[in-house]
Amino acid sequence: MNERLNRLANLPLRANLQGLEPYGAPQIDVPIQLNVNENTHPLPAEVHRAIVEEVSAAAVGLNRYPDREFTELRERLATYLGHGLEADNIWAANGSNEVLQQILQAFGGPGRSVMGFPPTYSMYPLLASGTDTTYVAGVRSEDYGLSAPDAAAQVREAAPNIVMLCSPNNPTGTALGLDVVEAVYEAGEASNAIVIVDEAYAEFAHTGTPSALSLLPGRERLIVSRTMSKAFALAGARLGYLAAAPEVTDAIRLVRLPYHLSAITQATANAALKHVDALLANVEAIKVQRDRIVNELTRMGLQPASSDSNFVFFGGLEEPKAIWDGLLEAGVIIRDVGIPGHLRVTAGTEAETTAFLVRLEELLHQGPHTL
Repeated sequence: MNERLNRLANLPLRANLQGLEPYGAPQIDVPIQLNVNENTHPLPAEVHRAIVEEVSAAAVGLNRYPDREFTELRERLATYLGHGLEADNIWAANGSNEVLQQILQAFGGPGRSVMGFPPTYSMYPLLASGTDTTYVAGVRSEDYGLSAPDAAAQVREAAPNIVMLCSPNNPTGTALGLDVVEAVYEAGEASNAIVIVDEAYAEFAHTGTPSALSLLPGRERLIVSRTMSKAFALAGARLGYLAAAPEVTDAIRLVRLPYHLSAITQATANAALKHVDALLANVEAIKVQRDRIVNELTRMGLQPASSDSNFVFFGGLEEPKAIWDGLLEAGVIIRDVGIPGHLRVTAGTEAETTAFLVRLEELLHQGPHTL
């Protein structure tokens, strides 16, 4: 591997890409994989059948390019989101990462900046590097929260061209209040900043948690990003999307590659959207396990964050690496997010969650792993 890195270093890479490593969690084949926030429930049988039928029908025409405007998909996504949205408000791409990349291609680039508030989704600075956009790291409070006055003050001072707000935030799992989004949007007016609210985990939020979709009317610089990877259990299909003013989707068309969404991807997503209720039934089961994890970790003396996502971020660990290794030895993989004293675990099925909790408690009793 070192030899390959040395050879890479000899290539004429752009300066802002030199020394970087590609994004990606460890891909280790173990029975219980709770490290990348996938929906670990298999697709309901009826959804699986519907996808097979739609993909089979699409396969007949694979000698032709797909619908470049993916019209049916945009209409279905608009209906799913509600809030008075129409197809013209919707854009989609191969995962929300590509959606975010296209936004940066349109509104970022050399001489422009994007601001995030770490700890947050670790792809943000990598997307910035890939589009030659300067990444500006804001700061959070000691408990990793972000208040409206503090966020707005940082945006006014930095005057970024783009602001990324992750809600629920990854890796902490907490949702932002709409007051934060409103304050950041107003603070960004001076620099004409695009404000992105990344709601990849929105379907897992506690009842009553508002979505930034409600703030879209009258705010042409606001974008809400979503994905079908999590709640819809379609991580392997790669379908992300955004909702925004129609002029934003027109801007994205300037940078998207032609026919970027395959006929197979469109067919898969359309089939899934015909069975929303069946898919979201699993979301409720996941939320039960997430809350169970929070309660059990608290009982064990750990410090889990309140979560509006399908994962739990928890601290209070003196030796998180030892805990991670001990879980892996038992066939359970969770995520070390690089924050001292903390780990993150995806809420899986009831059986997967039980296996994680049982092994974790055993490890905690074996040694001084807590602070």
